[in-house]
Amino acid sequence: MLDYDQPIERSKREVRQPAPSAGFNVLELARLVWQRKAAIAAAGLIGASLAVAVGKSLTPRYTATAQLYVDPRELQLVDRELTPRAQDVSGMSMVVESQARLITSNSVLLQVIQQANLEKDPEFGGGDGRNLMSSLLGLIGLQGRAPSADDKKEVQLGALEVLNRHITIRKTEKSFIVDVEVWSTDPAKAAMLANTLTNVYLAESRNSQALAARRATNDLSSRLKELRERLRTAETALATYKAQNNFVGTQDTLISDQQLSASNQRLAAARAATLDAQARYDQIEASRRTTTDAGAIPEALQSPTIANLRAQYADARKKYAEQTAELGPRHPALRQTEKQVEDLKRTINEEIDRFAQAAKNDLTRARDYEASLNRALETQKRQSVQLSQAAVRLRELEREAEASRDVYQSFLKRSRETEEQESLNTSAARVIGEATVPQRRSFPPAMSLFAMIGFLFGSLAAAGWFVAVRQLSAGAIEPEPTRSERTAAPEAPIALPDTTAAPQAPPLALVEKPLIARLQEADVMRTLGAILAVGNTVDLTRLGWPTLRPGFPLTTLINAMRDMRTAATRRAAGKTMPVIAIVGAGATADRSVAALNFALAAARDGTRVLMIDTDHQARRLSSKINRPGKSEPGRFGWLSIGNKAAREIKTANGISVLPVADGDAGKASDAIRKAVAQARSAGGTDLVILDGPAMPLTAADRKLLDAADALVAVLPTHLDINDAMEDILAALGGTERKLVGVILNELNPATQSRQRGKQYA
Repeated sequence: MLDYDQPIERSKREVRQPAPSAGFNVLELARLVWQRKAAIAAAGLIGASLAVAVGKSLTPRYTATAQLYVDPRELQLVDRELTPRAQDVSGMSMVVESQARLITSNSVLLQVIQQANLEKDPEFGGGDGRNLMSSLLGLIGLQGRAPSADDKKEVQLGALEVLNRHITIRKTEKSFIVDVEVWSTDPAKAAMLANTLTNVYLAESRNSQALAARRATNDLSSRLKELRERLRTAETALATYKAQNNFVGTQDTLISDQQLSASNQRLAAARAATLDAQARYDQIEASRRTTTDAGAIPEALQSPTIANLRAQYADARKKYAEQTAELGPRHPALRQTEKQVEDLKRTINEEIDRFAQAAKNDLTRARDYEASLNRALETQKRQSVQLSQAAVRLRELEREAEASRDVYQSFLKRSRETEEQESLNTSAARVIGEATVPQRRSFPPAMSLFAMIGFLFGSLAAAGWFVAVRQLSAGAIEPEPTRSERTAAPEAPIALPDTTAAPQAPPLALVEKPLIARLQEADVMRTLGAILAVGNTVDLTRLGWPTLRPGFPLTTLINAMRDMRTAATRRAAGKTMPVIAIVGAGATADRSVAALNFALAAARDGTRVLMIDTDHQARRLSSKINRPGKSEPGRFGWLSIGNKAAREIKTANGISVLPVADGDAGKASDAIRKAVAQARSAGGTDLVILDGPAMPLTAADRKLLDAADALVAVLPTHLDINDAMEDILAALGGTERKLVGVILNELNPATQSRQRGKQYA
C-alpha cells in the first residue's frame, strides 16, 4: 500500500538494472563462433569436399514420365456394357487405382521384357555374364551348354523383378491422370521403356475386353435354339385356349374386366366425394351450433363477400369503440354505429346460412350419384363371375408365353450386342503425354546441393564441438540474485530546509503529498451501452462503463476528487480554467474509466467540464462516444482539434467531449493545446480534463503534460500498485511535482499480490 509515514528523496529513486543472465548466452556464443571462424570454415570445406566425392561416386539415374488418362466411365457405344460402370466417386477412384495396379501386372511387364529384349540387358540382370563365360570356354576349346527353358525362365523372372523396381506409378489426387515413371542409367532407354509400358497396357486392356465379349457371345448363342422352341409352344397353346372359350379383349385385357375396373374407380371417387360433402356440411353445422365464430370455416374465409363484410364489420366495431370513448351512450351517432354493427353481423350470419344450405344440397347429390354407381357395379360383377373360372387357365397360359418371350428376346438381343462388342474398343484410356528423353538426371542431385549440405553439416559439427568444449571447460556460474538482493540501499531522507536561510527554489523542497481516492464498486453503477438512450443525445453514463451513482450522497470518493480539483485550482495560480491530466499505467481502460468519473463528479458540483481524449493509440473514450448508432461528432459543438471527426460533442451530463484527432501524434498534441487556449479565451468552461496521454510518453505527450496545471495518477489494484507508481514517476520526470492525487481503481479486483513496502511522499 502507499505509505506517507516517511519522505523519500525523489532524486535518488531506485534504478532497475538488468540482471545478469545465467548460463551461456547468445552474445557469448556469437563471440566464440567468430573467434573460431577459420576452423569452422575449414571444417565446412572439408565436409563439402566429402559430400561432392560421395555424389560423384553414385550411379546417375534418369527418369522418364508418361501420362495416361484412365476414365473409368469408358465409351457408351452400346446400351448395355459387359461390366457395370462406377457411378459414385469412391467407385471411380477404386477403378482408376485398379487400372494403375494393372499397369505393373506380370502379364504387362513380361510383354515389355519381350518387346524391349531386356533378358539380354545387364541393367536388368541380362546374360552378359553367361556370354562372357561361354566366350572364355570357347577360347580353350570347350563348348558351353545351351541355356535350357528353366534358365530362360529364371532370367526372365529376374528381369521382371528388376523392372518392377524401376517403375513407379503415381495417381494424381482427385483426377483420372496416372503418371508412369521409369528410371534407368540410360536416358533414352528410360523413355523407351515408359512408352513401351503404356502401349502394352493399352493393348492388353483392349484384348481383355474382346476376350470377355467373345466368351459371352458363345455362351448366349448356345441357348437361343432351345428358347425359340419353348416360346413357339407356349404361344400356340394360348391362342387355342382363347378360341375355345371365346375370350375377347384389347391389349390382352378382357372388355368386361376393363368396364369393371372403370366402374370401381368411379364408385371410389363418388364415395370420397360423399364423405367430403358430409364432412363439410357437419363442420358448417357444428360451427353454427357453437358459440365460436361461424365465419372461421374455410368456405367463409375464401369467399370475397364474407371477407368484404368482415372488413366492414371490423371498421364498424372500431368506429363504435372510438365513439363509445368520446360520446354518451344515448348519442344518435353512437346508436347509428351500433345498429350498423348489428346489421353487418346479421348479414354475415345470413351468408353463412347460404353456405350451409349449399353444402346440404351437395351432400344429397353426392349420395344419389354413389347409389347409382353401386347398382351398376353389382350388375357388372354378376357378369364377370361367369368368366372368372375360365380366366384362371387363361392367365396361366399368358404368363408362360410372356416369360418365354422375354427370356428369348433378352438372350437374342444380348447375343447380338456382345457379338458386335468383340470388334469395338470401349476403353477411354489413352496416352496424353508420351515420355521424352530426360535431359537431367533425377538422382543424385546437383553437386552444388551436395556441397552446400556438406558445408552446412561440417560447419555445424565444428561449431557444436567448440561450444561443447567451452561449456565443459567453463566454471560454475553464480546464481542470479533475487529481487530483494537487487534492491538498492535504503534512501536517506532529505533534511528539512533551514527557515533562517534565504528562500530557495522549490525543486529541492519536499513535494506536497498527493491525495488518495478509492474508486470502489459501492460508488458506481454498471449499465450496458446505449440502454435507455434517447435520440441523438450522448449520455456518458450509458457507455457501458461503471459510472457514479446518480443522486448518491457525498462519499469519500467524491470529497477526495473535490479536494484534488481544489489543489489543481491552487496550482493553476489564478487561471480561470485549470487543466488536469489523468495518467495511468496498464493497457486496460482503467485510466479512461477513472477520468470519466472524475469529470462526472465535477459536473455534479456544477462545474462546466471539457474532457479531451489524448490517447492517440487506444482511443477508448473516442470509440465509445463515436461507435455505430451514435450521432456524428460535429453537429453539437464548435470547438475542434484538427478535423470534423474531432469536434466538440455536447452530452446530456453537462460535459463537453473532444474525441481524439486523426493524423500524426505531434500535430494532434499541438491541436489539443490550441483548443485548450481557445476554450480558455472564449470562456464557458471551468475545468479541462485530459484523458491521457498513455504510457510510455512521447515528446508530444510531454509537451501536453507541461501545459497541464495538475496531474492525477490512476493505479489499477489488479496490478502491483507500487511498480505501477514507480513506472509513472519514472515516465513523468520533472513534471511529477504536479501530481495532486492518486486514484486506486478497485473495480476489477484480481488475486491479491504481495505489495512491497515502498513509501511515497
